[in-house]
Amino acid sequence: MNTVHDLQNLRWVIAEWKHQGVSIAFVPTMGNLHAGHLSLLKEAKRLADRTVVSIFVNPIQFGKGEDYEGYPSTLEADSRKLQAGGLGLLFAPDLKQLYPAGVDADTRVTVPQLSNILCGKFRPEHFSGVATVVCKLFTNVQPDIALFGEKDYQQLLVIKRMTTDLCMPVEIIGMPILREADGLAMSSRNSYLKAQERQIAPFIYQTLLHAAEQLQQDPAGIAAVESQGMRALEEKGFRPEYFSVRRSEDLQVPGPGDTRLSILAAAWLGSARLIDNIQVQPGML
Repeated sequence: MNTVHDLQNLRWVIAEWKHQGVSIAFVPTMGNLHAGHLSLLKEAKRLADRTVVSIFVNPIQFGKGEDYEGYPSTLEADSRKLQAGGLGLLFAPDLKQLYPAGVDADTRVTVPQLSNILCGKFRPEHFSGVATVVCKLFTNVQPDIALFGEKDYQQLLVIKRMTTDLCMPVEIIGMPILREADGLAMSSRNSYLKAQERQIAPFIYQTLLHAAEQLQQDPAGIAAVESQGMRALEEKGFRPEYFSVRRSEDLQVPGPGDTRLSILAAAWLGSARLIDNIQVQPGML
């Protein structure tokens, strides 16, 4: 596995690959890798001739009071996992490589509408930070394909919209959520959960499943599903930010005739902010 830390060396490798005419798949991460990340790598290797994974904890997608300073840095362990998974190229830059003007003066990429709802309501600059760093990475990696997990479904749609709006020749692929045996969505932030909280955490997925069943029985009962979901999480000890039914296509409030729906939730449990979602497919309602 080749590991590069600077943009110049990355560009040399990519230029050589482009000269050879090979296809490139890309998996951007913030490290602290788990089986969900490795499933993206496996699929990326299947889809393209060469694969790049990046590890970079992006400061501008963290808000004030969030966990940027304490976000786990596990580059050595991550490198071993990626090498065992057969990765060709790891890009692990420092802050100056991606933010030469500094994080305060740097250019920002903003995706309207999608960025200020749901998670964006509680994390106002988060999706601008995500879009900005992904745009920088796409510019330098020049992938044909990029893979993102569906656990952060809103992020996936933000990246798809940015790629389309900026006319980037990158196919964005969403990959299914990987879950622990008890249903908890795999996440790097699950390590923040204390033992007792870890026992409670799968309830967020159970609540989503129950909400999907309710919608099957009463497709018009969206408001009741949302309020019951919020109440159920609160009673279990979560501090929910939202429990919402949205149109899968663009996360807008569903209207009559919309049957491709997503149920999304974000809730704090101790010091961990957990997000999860479930897709309600056509024909289920």
